[in-house]
Amino acid sequence: MIRYKSTRGHAAQKTASQAVIRGIAEDRGLYVPDSVPALPFALSDMTGKPYKEIAAAVISAFFTDYTAEEILACVDGAYDAKFEADDIVPVVKAGDAHFLELYHGKTAAFKDMALSILPYLLTTAMKKEKEDKKVAILTATSGDTGKAALEGFADVEGTEIIVFFPSDGVSEVQKRQMTTQEGSNTHVFGITGNFDDAQTGVKNIFADEAFAEELAAHGVRLSSANSINIGRLVPQVAYYVYAYVKLLENGTIRDGEEINIVVPTGNFGNILAAYYASKMGVPVHRFICASNRNNVLTDFINTGTYDINREFYCTNSPSMDILISSNLERLLYHLSGDDGDTVSDLMEKLEKDKKYTVSDRIRDGLSCFAAGYADEGETEEAIARMYDENGYLIDTHTAVAYKVYEDYRKETGDETPTVIASTASAYKFAASVAKALGMPEEADGFAYVRALHEKTGVPVPSGLKDLEKKEIRHKDVIDKSEMKKTVADCLKQL
Repeated sequence: MIRYKSTRGHAAQKTASQAVIRGIAEDRGLYVPDSVPALPFALSDMTGKPYKEIAAAVISAFFTDYTAEEILACVDGAYDAKFEADDIVPVVKAGDAHFLELYHGKTAAFKDMALSILPYLLTTAMKKEKEDKKVAILTATSGDTGKAALEGFADVEGTEIIVFFPSDGVSEVQKRQMTTQEGSNTHVFGITGNFDDAQTGVKNIFADEAFAEELAAHGVRLSSANSINIGRLVPQVAYYVYAYVKLLENGTIRDGEEINIVVPTGNFGNILAAYYASKMGVPVHRFICASNRNNVLTDFINTGTYDINREFYCTNSPSMDILISSNLERLLYHLSGDDGDTVSDLMEKLEKDKKYTVSDRIRDGLSCFAAGYADEGETEEAIARMYDENGYLIDTHTAVAYKVYEDYRKETGDETPTVIASTASAYKFAASVAKALGMPEEADGFAYVRALHEKTGVPVPSGLKDLEKKEIRHKDVIDKSEMKKTVADCLKQL
């Protein structure tokens, strides 16, 4: 049975169910599997198989204390008609790459892929562990996780969900998606600060043992829907396995041939899932990490030094406006030879000095990664070029990935078949996409959605239609220093 241990090495090992319920380890580390399982099938045997079958097999390989029937029920519940693409995750060739379209779920972003299944995994785990307390999901979001988590957990019995987002750091569409969320157990708050402030506040709440005891006395325990929760990360591995199978299926690659995977990322979870897919047996030549102007990950991969002593930028790819990349901790753990003390030391330096430099051993392990970044102008140019040359509409985050991939190919001459993680519908960032295409100014983000549809004919995701007409139910904006008090006020009145 695969067990889950903390990246910081000072917490008891857990089963998958226990790790999913806890979210974060007692020593503030993140749960990782004690071994990454091999693929439970030959990749060539999966051609023609539906997404759900591949996802169930991949998730079952990691979560070995769940029965096959339990995983199947979770997968069937998650990947149903709420996804507008029949094959759940289309792989579309455009330009010189294959785009893995991860945004056909209810909230039009890749977070749906994992957050549609996390509530099923969590409620199944609660039954298995005979958990009698209400589980409060506490989440920081840079725009997409929040809505996907709210949608997944709304009115799920035995849960409450509290989401914090940077009030001025998300798109108009993203904000309206969250603030109009229905559900008797949903709580949404803007904060005066950026995503790093929200994420740090949430982590500090999780680390407060006295507060946890206080909540336990009220019959509540905390868990997370951020990618710090292993139940959120593992389902993401499945779509990279699926992407490889689809390229086999359409004859782009031969069995065993390597691919490149490009991921636009701020918190490092989505690219870490690709890394896990390769450790399972998917042949990958390079993981290409794409950043916007908040390029702390680019600098880290290229130099071995992680330094957040830098200006924070609000960009046109706001879901990547992040300087503290939580999931990088998991990669550091694996590359250090599963050395929790090393990771603890690095995280302590990050907290104290706002920077750290990794060992030669970790630097060597990073050799399978490449990294680059795109500024706002380059992002707009990539959107316009992709649409003008290929008639293919991409959002700002996917455009960052495409620009970084173009630069990588020019620098290296690497012609390896490449998959780009397309992480959101262009309509979630309609104003920025319209600007990139040279369209006239509109009154607001919703007018841009309509105008973009008129120009391109690309269908508007059903979850974004008539969004501006929905009632705003969550109006509070709090100071970042008030997050713990806000959580207490929400949960103690239950």
